Amino acid sequence: MKKLIQGIVDFRKNLTEESRNLFAKLALGQAPDVLFIACSDSRVVPNLFASTNPGDLFVLRNIGNLIPPASPESQEASSQAAIEFSIFSLNIADIIVCGHSECGAMRALVHGTDSRCPHLASWLKYGEASRKKVQEGFVIDPSLSLHNQISQVNVLQQMEHIKSYPFVRERIEKKQLRVHGWWFDIGRADVYCYEPAVNQFILIDEKEARLILERLS
Repeated sequence: MKKLIQGIVDFRKNLTEESRNLFAKLALGQAPDVLFIACSDSRVVPNLFASTNPGDLFVLRNIGNLIPPASPESQEASSQAAIEFSIFSLNIADIIVCGHSECGAMRALVHGTDSRCPHLASWLKYGEASRKKVQEGFVIDPSLSLHNQISQVNVLQQMEHIKSYPFVRERIEKKQLRVHGWWFDIGRADVYCYEPAVNQFILIDEKEARLILERLS
């Protein structure tokens, strides 16, 4: 807590005039291009590794970067509300699902949850399909540990969950919306993008970045 408070003091002290003008402009409204879905893990900081400014990303974070699939019986509303708001109110053009290495939620899918955490156990059911796919033989990178293999497959599974919403499918079909899969390797501080043509997560270096931008143009 002490570090947090000192950080606020330092932020005020070091805030440039340019940054103050940016926040003054943002106070009038936001217009992000991307809905970024990430895990709550404290080591995953999208604005840091993507070098984005305030106002660039509309971020949804939860345990395991999970999205409940479309279902009239679903009792979960938070994630769906964020998706609806980003599309209908902010008119975002891209959704990124970003998983990461050494994810505690993926470890829990393998080893189980603490009996004192019933809500966590209930939430992780949205990652069960990812675990089952890996156990049945669907693997993207066999060199990874089991929980990291599940983490990568889980990115693709959550992309499918997002696409299960009719209003999302409609925008995708009209080419008004794109859904991407990323994976952050914490130990190497590297970000990877899923390439369906090769069924691999490819390091986003300068070459890959150019290819991605060419496809988006």
